[in-house]
Amino acid sequence: MSKRLDAIVIGAGPYGLAAAAALRSAGVDPHVFGEPMSFWMEHMPKGMLLRSPWGASHIGDPGGPLSLDEFERVHGSEIARPIPLADFVSYGRWFQHRILSDLDRRRVERVEALDEGGFRVTIDDGEAIDSRRVVIAAGIASFAWRPPEFDGLPTGLASHSSDHADLGDLGGRNVVVIGGGQSALESGVLAGEAGAKVEVILRAPALRWVGRATRDGPLGRVFFHRTDVGPAVVSQIVARPTLVRRLPLRTQRHLTRRSLAAGAALWLRPRMTNIALTVGRRVTEVARSNGHVRLRLDDGSGRDIDHVILATGYHVDIGRYAFLPRSLVSRVVCVDGHPVLDEGFQSSVPGLHFLGAPAVHSFGPLVRFVAGTDFAARTLARSIVQRHIMPTFSGDRRALYRAPEGRPR
Repeated sequence: MSKRLDAIVIGAGPYGLAAAAALRSAGVDPHVFGEPMSFWMEHMPKGMLLRSPWGASHIGDPGGPLSLDEFERVHGSEIARPIPLADFVSYGRWFQHRILSDLDRRRVERVEALDEGGFRVTIDDGEAIDSRRVVIAAGIASFAWRPPEFDGLPTGLASHSSDHADLGDLGGRNVVVIGGGQSALESGVLAGEAGAKVEVILRAPALRWVGRATRDGPLGRVFFHRTDVGPAVVSQIVARPTLVRRLPLRTQRHLTRRSLAAGAALWLRPRMTNIALTVGRRVTEVARSNGHVRLRLDDGSGRDIDHVILATGYHVDIGRYAFLPRSLVSRVVCVDGHPVLDEGFQSSVPGLHFLGAPAVHSFGPLVRFVAGTDFAARTLARSIVQRHIMPTFSGDRRALYRAPEGRPR
């Protein structure tokens, strides 16, 4: 006989934690599964600094009792700016201890929709738990994207940037980093500081630096929202996801492209003195040779190196969540792998909600970042409370979800 709960949250990173806090504040007691801050501890490198500024790095309500400011006060000493990864992880774990002493650290194996409504969640020890709603806040680790030309190489020769919790093991090796974003540049810097010989190769004709325009003072606050997602003025628009979802689809996509354009924080520049930078080039051939990697670029030049770091980003596709069976994913209306969500982050399957990067198609780029946790958590909690926990939809809900462009699934 399985248990039955009102709501289950899968994931204990910033979105899962913020959702749990908002739901409990609203009178809903969710059961949360996951290792707290696991992606940040296991898939981001030691020594990393957050690109997002202090005001955009609060989990949930930036003015509440679980803010970064409150953590710093309790911590007893000033936290550096930019925020060190270790301090942000400590903040997340402190947040978890404050609101989720009953966090369930077991791994979710499968989520199945029940004929009578609701879901059955099976845990790695075989226990099955029924819930009226499931909130998926499982992060982006499953979405790491490797360019197909590297498919034949083992991770020992070509790894994704998210495969590294410590780049120190690359010291003394010849390394190429593919990519032009924060992850690429910071991975290169950290590997170089660990003693690796590093070259960063990017397709763009020039490296884009983020943070040239000041965010301080009255004028800065006019052009840039506290959440600091997107360039000047665009930042103010994408900080309002309810507005973004009402804009024409073409405009939404334009805002998302501009906000997610690859770039690196300006404070990295002084640390790049020992890194070779090759711009306007792409890899056309990849081969394995005597334990090394041979690369051929589109200008005909070659590289014979020890390791490639693929800082090539993430492609959202909820079908890559291992705990979601094809039978359930096929019922979720998607565009380019993103579920199409209603105003309460609910998918076309009643009671199934998605937070974080999967929600970008429906709410814009803010919800891909920690800065979006406040809006997402409050909106989710309000929606669930208004619906009195139980799904209230009838008929063919798929008809409510239309995707005029892209690749609906």
